[in-house]
Amino acid sequence: MTSVYRAVEKYTETELIIIDNNSTVPVSQGDFLKGFDSSRARIIVEPIQGLTPARIRGIREAKGDLLVFVDDDNFIAHDFLIAGAEIANRYPFIGSFSGQVILEFEAKPAEWTKKYWGLLVYRQFDKDVWSNLPHLTVTMPCGAGMYVRKNVATHYLELNDTGKRKVQMDRTGNSFFSGGDNDLAACACDIGMGVGLFHQISLQHYITKERLSLEYLLKLTQGIAASAIIFRAFRNEFPAEKSARNRIANMTRKAFMNATERKFFEATLKGEEQARKMLNDS
Repeated sequence: MTSVYRAVEKYTETELIIIDNNSTVPVSQGDFLKGFDSSRARIIVEPIQGLTPARIRGIREAKGDLLVFVDDDNFIAHDFLIAGAEIANRYPFIGSFSGQVILEFEAKPAEWTKKYWGLLVYRQFDKDVWSNLPHLTVTMPCGAGMYVRKNVATHYLELNDTGKRKVQMDRTGNSFFSGGDNDLAACACDIGMGVGLFHQISLQHYITKERLSLEYLLKLTQGIAASAIIFRAFRNEFPAEKSARNRIANMTRKAFMNATERKFFEATLKGEEQARKMLNDS
């Protein structure tokens, strides 16, 4: 977050809002802003635990027409803000966008984990892409460093305020649910705009060694799979129950997997089933 603060210091037309979401040590009392002029930041306490309430509070507090969300484990590039502003001006039809995410590891990761870095929002590319399709993964922005126009964010607030988002997709406590960022970005498509990925924007995402453990990645896989079902249901695509043919096909697929691949596949299936139950109960 200190990299965000340094970037904001350079641009007088920006505002920095820090959402203190039930921190054990309040942001205003700890060392979070040590060494900086805290007069440039507004620290807002959001007592309702979870990424979604924190994100919603940030939207309500923001005054500008272009918002950008940055997590406390993100380190943005020196030209991150200016590049984002230029893209927003150049592509007025894009309602939400993000860029490259380079993983910065606390400890050297095991070789087998590389296959699953996408779960940790790893994204490196050299070609800009965009679409108006909310389910197209290759053009969907991610929460780390995601830009959102205020009219898109306002639509997202309306969906939450009117009770159309009864299931909270994002992390809360020990929950591994995710996808709230995708839901927010997809609101651009809901109001006739597009979403995209632009290589000029980049940040580093700090990954602790605990987040590379098999247990953590399996829980993350299950949470992401469940969230994907909920995301589609929000846009009236309700998943059908698995048929006998599906179950037989899954058993056949697992037979050709190694032990690790099988665990991730089973975590995906478990997450999808969890989401179906949640939708049936809601």
